Amino acid sequence: MLMIRLQRVGRRNHAEFRVVVTEKTRAAKSSNYKELIGHYNPHTDEIKLDTERVQHWIGVGAQVSDTLHNLLVREGVIKGEKKNVLPKKSPIVKETEEVPAEEAPAEAKKEEGDTEEVKTEEAPEETKEETPAEATEEK
Repeated sequence: MLMIRLQRVGRRNHAEFRVVVTEKTRAAKSSNYKELIGHYNPHTDEIKLDTERVQHWIGVGAQVSDTLHNLLVREGVIKGEKKNVLPKKSPIVKETEEVPAEEAPAEAKKEEGDTEEVKTEEAPEETKEETPAEATEEK
């Protein structure tokens, strides 16, 4: 089976990628690829693709890696939704799940009355105690 995937090139801490068509069983770093069809630089966000060749290889039956699929969707080469490329241990958090149900009643109490403000005013008075050193200095 053929795969369209990214092949990392470039020096340390400055990655650049080639977009290559290769066998799925071959390592991504091996230079045994069928065709070089583009380049991607994540630092400058520059993408150069031969869109006709990408469409050809997809039409022939080549599978696209998830990260490259998201790049192709962003560039408009293929249509579809982006895929989740995060590890399964850290799923995508939706915006509606950010506020848990337990915090919602606490926010409602803040709006209803000033009971919390009274507690904050009493707290400094309770914590203020004279130490023995201060008591002797005042005498």
